[in-house]
Amino acid sequence: MSTLAVHDHGIVHHEEGHEHHHKATFLNTYVFSQDHKMIAKQFLVTGITMAFIAMTLSILFRIQLAYPDKSFPLLETLLGRFAPGGRLSPSFYMSLVTIHGTIMVFFVLTAGLSGTFANLLIPLQVGARDMASPFVNMLSYWFFLIASIIMLSSFLVQKGPASGGWTVYPPLSALPKTMPGSGEGMTLWLISMVCFIGSSLMGGINYVSTVLNMRTKGMDLWKMPLTVWALFLTAILGVLAFPVLVAGVVLLIFDRSFGTSFYLSDIVIAGQVQPYEGGSPILFQHLFWFLGHPEVYIVIMPAMGISSEVIAVNSRKPIFGYHAMVYSLIGITVLSFIVWGHHMFVTGMNPFLGGVFMITTLIIAVPSAVKTFNWLATLWRGNIRFTPAMLFAIGMVSFFISGGLTGIFLGNAALDINLHDTYFVVAHFHLVMGSAAIFGMLAGVYHWFPKMFRRMMDERLGYLHFWLTFIGAYLVFFPMHFMGLDGVPRRYYAFTEFESMKRWLTVNVFITWSAIMAGLGQVAFLYNFIHSIFWGKKTVQNPWNANTLEWTAPIEHFHGNWSGEIPTVYRWPYDYSKPGAEEDFIPQTVPFSQTMSSNLPHDFEDNPAGLEQQTQWTNTQKAKEEVK
Repeated sequence: MSTLAVHDHGIVHHEEGHEHHHKATFLNTYVFSQDHKMIAKQFLVTGITMAFIAMTLSILFRIQLAYPDKSFPLLETLLGRFAPGGRLSPSFYMSLVTIHGTIMVFFVLTAGLSGTFANLLIPLQVGARDMASPFVNMLSYWFFLIASIIMLSSFLVQKGPASGGWTVYPPLSALPKTMPGSGEGMTLWLISMVCFIGSSLMGGINYVSTVLNMRTKGMDLWKMPLTVWALFLTAILGVLAFPVLVAGVVLLIFDRSFGTSFYLSDIVIAGQVQPYEGGSPILFQHLFWFLGHPEVYIVIMPAMGISSEVIAVNSRKPIFGYHAMVYSLIGITVLSFIVWGHHMFVTGMNPFLGGVFMITTLIIAVPSAVKTFNWLATLWRGNIRFTPAMLFAIGMVSFFISGGLTGIFLGNAALDINLHDTYFVVAHFHLVMGSAAIFGMLAGVYHWFPKMFRRMMDERLGYLHFWLTFIGAYLVFFPMHFMGLDGVPRRYYAFTEFESMKRWLTVNVFITWSAIMAGLGQVAFLYNFIHSIFWGKKTVQNPWNANTLEWTAPIEHFHGNWSGEIPTVYRWPYDYSKPGAEEDFIPQTVPFSQTMSSNLPHDFEDNPAGLEQQTQWTNTQKAKEEVK
């Protein structure tokens, strides 16, 4: 049986008596595993699979935008009734846009990113043998997988998947007969999202409980790596915000199936007045965006934490402004709940209320800027190692800056009225949320791949992957800013339908081929990922000379992480290139008594006995020098 011990500092952790006596089988080791490391791999592989599906969907609708009047017989062969005559049907085009956005925002950038790295890193970096509830952790993955299967199964129904956009605004989502994608496909979308939110809530509660209750001896909050802080605050965001979307979805199901009018009023279809009165589609927007804007930070904050860790490790410098980085994450977490209205400036909102949301939106740029300056200061004059992980972390900072600056335009109510629902918005969120978060996720994959699979990824393929993806992403999304400034609306099926939009047809061709180039870069990554799992070079225990606790765990994987007692933590995780130290890194498990020559007064803030010992050692050294 496992035993627990409570140390005198009040933190619970598992003692060395922790053993699992159940017989290891294929099912409980690889399928219904309760080991957080295996569950992290399951989230990662499922997330990568969903990402490739979403990428394929995007290339299909990009081909339609680049060549709207051209027939591709192969499309009819592959898609059948959804591409009659070799051209996508308008309703299926909308379905592709909808499912692409849904998969990327929720299934890849939320579950794939947080599910992978929260499961892998939280127990290992805080010094726990597993999550607070391994069984609930297992359930969170299976709810995610079921949600993924239901979402993809909507391609198999007669009228096709949901097609109301990833925001599924009523009335398109509330009236099954408005368009083909409003029927069974939308029902499956709603069921899938309820399962997905169940997964997110189970995971989030587990992550918060583990961080608060299961840190090892010496691991106080100010000794936690920034990755754990980011994942911890992301989990809090999800637990508070996702239930609101559940409420919105339940009311939408009532409108669709039981004749209620929460979101519907004064509806006319084909000349027939529908019996709906008193509802408001604006109510759905409030409920959706109350989750939707915290969702932006649920997506980007794990990438921020991962990039902070990777940049510090590969700059061989302490992260600049650790406390400021933590407080900025907390600031983003709080402020993200009071900015959702900037998505609704064109809904007839009271100008005073619009002004309030505009101010809070601009204020949230402050903690984001703090993080940006601190990353740049960490890189400044560092002894930088340009590993693939480091390149992707720097790429994340680049996209966060370039995409974030355009957010200032969209946060201004007067400017947003002109730019709303144009390609400017598409460019903004694909850079600041999509590309930045994907680059943070890929930085994490390259950095912690040795921890997950005990082998190294091929660096040359990693460099090829980075440059194809980095250049491709900018070539795809940067031109869209100029399309948006010219008033080109998003989600239009063909640019040849309007004279004012025809001039951008050649730009769409350029964007489509850039997207195909970036897609080929992901094929290089997939080959590298799969090949390295089985045939990559075997890793050593700490390949990056990093300080955090996960690199003290044995290379061999077993449920429990450490054999014997869990290591004790003595210092913060960013003691890199410390003056006077013998090496350029000092792991968190090294006591200050072993590094007398490099200790500083602030290292002993909560340790007066250690400070006294250090002072005696310093005085002794001075006396020896005076004698000499």
